[in-house]
Amino acid sequence: MVVVVDPALLQEEGGETLLLSVRNLGCSCAIEKQPIPRSVSWIRRIPCAQSDDVTCTSEPHVVMQMTVDDMVSLIHNYIQEERYGRCDCGPTLTSWVQEQQRRNPNKTLRVVVINLDKYLSGFVLRSQKSQSQKFQGLVAGKDGGRMKKRKNGEVKTLPEISRVEIEEATVHLQLHTGVSVCFFSTWKDFSDHIAMTTKAVAEVPFKHQKEKTGFSFCLESEWVGGQRVDKSGKGLLHVWKRQIQQLNRVSHDMASAILAAYPSPQLLKKVYNQCNSADDKILLLSDLLIRRGARITSTTRRVGPQLSTRLYLTMNSCDPEQVLKPT
Repeated sequence: MVVVVDPALLQEEGGETLLLSVRNLGCSCAIEKQPIPRSVSWIRRIPCAQSDDVTCTSEPHVVMQMTVDDMVSLIHNYIQEERYGRCDCGPTLTSWVQEQQRRNPNKTLRVVVINLDKYLSGFVLRSQKSQSQKFQGLVAGKDGGRMKKRKNGEVKTLPEISRVEIEEATVHLQLHTGVSVCFFSTWKDFSDHIAMTTKAVAEVPFKHQKEKTGFSFCLESEWVGGQRVDKSGKGLLHVWKRQIQQLNRVSHDMASAILAAYPSPQLLKKVYNQCNSADDKILLLSDLLIRRGARITSTTRRVGPQLSTRLYLTMNSCDPEQVLKPT
């Protein structure tokens, strides 16, 4: 993999961190001007089997680092257009990204903004200061809420936007373009994101090849060898678990929950026979708890009536043409 970095990124104070992160992966790094400004893209080098030549193909993924100034200005234009109907403010966040997509139709773009929290913190302080000055002016009978204008070229003042307006604009962007915006606090976080994306892009061909099978009905590799059962019966529990998992959309956690309550099909069959009605049999497993994760991150849900019904039909139906409806 070759990580292609726009030179504008290296002019920032975190440019060295980005380069170091890429080099630690063992990837090559090329510094070239990109069609999308301040962006990172990827090139895959594919060796030819017949010769020593190498074919280079450009990957579709592009990560662009947008400055806080540009992000705030584009979102401010979006707010002016959406809320006040003003169309003379310039490009909005959505229209700017759509223009980049039009110019680069084969690219999948993601936008990254670094240290936007600093601007938002300053916005809160400025709002509090403005309210305080306005209150003091009202008490003194003067207009204390207005600040003196700065001289032209002395300080660039960004428009005021809130966190809610940022969320509104980014959601509008994702709905209309499919492009998401990631916010990072430091250049180290951004560099780690580029490293993670590089790994993900590099593994795409391997994952695609792994998903391919010679036949549509061929099971996954871990299922091909079957389950070994010795003379003492060791391994039967895993055989029962695999039988449950053969049902459509039955996960490892679901099968484990049923296995904990009924460690063998014979025990489950016995309980079915003890039920008083057909409805009791169908809903026998629906209230079993499925646990996911561990400790603080653990969650629970129930097996539910649909899986309970399918397993009941599997265990009790005498019709060889019985259809188990997927959930």
